Amino acid sequence: MSTNPGEKDLTFGSVTVPASDLGWRFSRSSGPGGQHVNTSATRVTLSLDLATCAGLGRTRRERALERLSARLSDGVLSVSAQEHRSQARNRDEARERMAELLAEATAPPPRRRRASRPSRSARRRRVEDKRRRGELKRNRSRPSQE
Repeated sequence: MSTNPGEKDLTFGSVTVPASDLGWRFSRSSGPGGQHVNTSATRVTLSLDLATCAGLGRTRRERALERLSARLSDGVLSVSAQEHRSQARNRDEARERMAELLAEATAPPPRRRRASRPSRSARRRRVEDKRRRGELKRNRSRPSQE
């Protein structure tokens, strides 16, 4: 794995992960590209050690470790990209995927739902709609043979 001195920080929401915490690995890619694919390392793997990442903070780090536990290997989150023929586009794609994953994993939990009851008028409308529907169905049936 390598880090590039001119590499950009990874930013999602209000959080910025320093470029020094990101690890890049390049390899040969499968897919489109013809002979070009056999000679160039366009596949990109971006890694981030969540346990030692300085940019996350304790709460976000714990959330990410818990929510991404199935994707982690020794506390390291890895994302690969090989859709494009150019390494630069694959780098951007990997950075975007990593940012999306981290944003989703570090987001605060949703607010708890406060239990409520339907209003009197809502209950009345519901019963009225049921009565009207039943009447419509009764009118659809064949008349009795009396």
